[in-house]
Amino acid sequence: MAWRFALMIDPVASDIRRNDFSDTFTVIDPGGAALRVGDLSAQRGDGIFESLGAIDGHVQEVEPHLARLAHSADLCELPTPNLDQWRAAIARVAAEAPAGESVVKLILSRGVEHGPTPTAWITLADAPDSARARTEGVRVTTLDRGYASDVPARAPWLLLGAKTLSYAVNMAAIREAKRRGADDAVFVTSDGFVLEAPTASVVLRFGDRFVTPTPNAGILHGTTQRSLFAHLEQRGFETAYETVPASDLSRADAAWLLSSVRLAAPIAAVDGEAKTVDRALTDELNAYLLSPRD
Repeated sequence: MAWRFALMIDPVASDIRRNDFSDTFTVIDPGGAALRVGDLSAQRGDGIFESLGAIDGHVQEVEPHLARLAHSADLCELPTPNLDQWRAAIARVAAEAPAGESVVKLILSRGVEHGPTPTAWITLADAPDSARARTEGVRVTTLDRGYASDVPARAPWLLLGAKTLSYAVNMAAIREAKRRGADDAVFVTSDGFVLEAPTASVVLRFGDRFVTPTPNAGILHGTTQRSLFAHLEQRGFETAYETVPASDLSRADAAWLLSSVRLAAPIAAVDGEAKTVDRALTDELNAYLLSPRD
């Protein structure tokens, strides 16, 4: 991934209103050092983030991502981010975006231990090439996430609905999937229900009905998935949030992994069993996801 631009943000209180935040931004070398050694983002993964797709400089779905950033901050007991400041930072970074697809990442760390303020920054990078995943699809393997479907309600301190920087398990799952001959993983609960992929939501199609796992199962409520559901509903399709048995991954007429950067990647195989890829519908979904969306 080629890093193009980076901006450090001096967080201001959420209740401070102002018209200009430019004096709280510092442009930094995207290839250089920026964090203090003791920053808890590096020491403990103690922070949150959001990744936003950008198409020809238009950053997609800013408000849903900011709402989820604030939700994650609340779950992690971080200071409430000043969303006006983050909007201004996103606009500043978007001005540097080239033609084509890019990735804008928002990061909010707890900062240095016992420090006065959190650490915040935003980056711009070229998006990875997702053409093959969008057309040929991805092979997935199901992996046990290690908890039952009722755990999120019983153990909220596990932060299962927050988008934290602690992605070691997610990356380990992708490595395990590749060891098994797959491209990606789909997490399932220990009692056999679909959750999400390490970096994507899961959507299944049964006839004219589209289903995704309910977000109260301790998964992220995907911004791309919500946008796609709104589009599908306008097209006259039925959409639903449900408890999804793992067997439905193979039983569904079609399935996709959805994320802000890769967009709609059809699932081409589940645990080594080939699955039909609906190329025409996938192309249509990605055409929508590549269009400007607020």
